[in-house]
Amino acid sequence: MILEIRTYRLKPGTIDEFVRVMREEAAPLLGRFGIRVVAGGASLAREDGHEEAYLIRGFPSLAVRDAQEEAFYGSEAWRDGPRDAILSRIESYHTVVLETSDAAADVLGGQRL
Repeated sequence: MILEIRTYRLKPGTIDEFVRVMREEAAPLLGRFGIRVVAGGASLAREDGHEEAYLIRGFPSLAVRDAQEEAFYGSEAWRDGPRDAILSRIESYHTVVLETSDAAADVLGGQRL
């Protein structure tokens, strides 16, 4: 399994709405495109006082990740849906992609959006 871990540094005062939109709008939409949301939410600690959040997604392979992300981010459902509400709150983000076992992803799934 391929895990993609994204961390988001958010604009001040936006974390609650960012997490709500991710949970209620973006995560279900990702699921409709076959993208497994393993976990996500607000960081429990603030680095240098910044509001931060994370999203962990699972894919069966890098090729599937590329195809699913292209379909998702190119869709009207994303562009006309939660895109602006998500992007307007992000100051910066970082992505790490790694290979792991399905069992490891299941363990991480305790923090579902």
